[in-house]
Amino acid sequence: MYSTLIVARMDPGSAASVSEIFSAFDSTEVPHLMGTRRRELFSYRGLYFHLQDFENENGASHIQSFRTDPRFIQISEDLKPFIEAYDPATWRSPADAMAGRFYHWSGE
Repeated sequence: MYSTLIVARMDPGSAASVSEIFSAFDSTEVPHLMGTRRRELFSYRGLYFHLQDFENENGASHIQSFRTDPRFIQISEDLKPFIEAYDPATWRSPADAMAGRFYHWSGE
């Protein structure tokens, strides 16, 4: 499994709204088409963490191919009132908000 972690800013009071938006999106076929196997959202002191697991390393590249899909564009628009870039000066795409993994261990 391959994971990505997006870091952004979010008012903790927005968690329910963000959850509803993702719940609606995840009930469509789009996550499966993108190769998403699991999504978890976390918040901590005004920070937002979006952990997304894919079956393999190609999963992250599938996201890029869906950036023009109307459903992907819509969820991005729906999230704008709640999620803001960690560093707006450098953000151009979700790739600019992805944390870099520097250690991994698995008991499997």
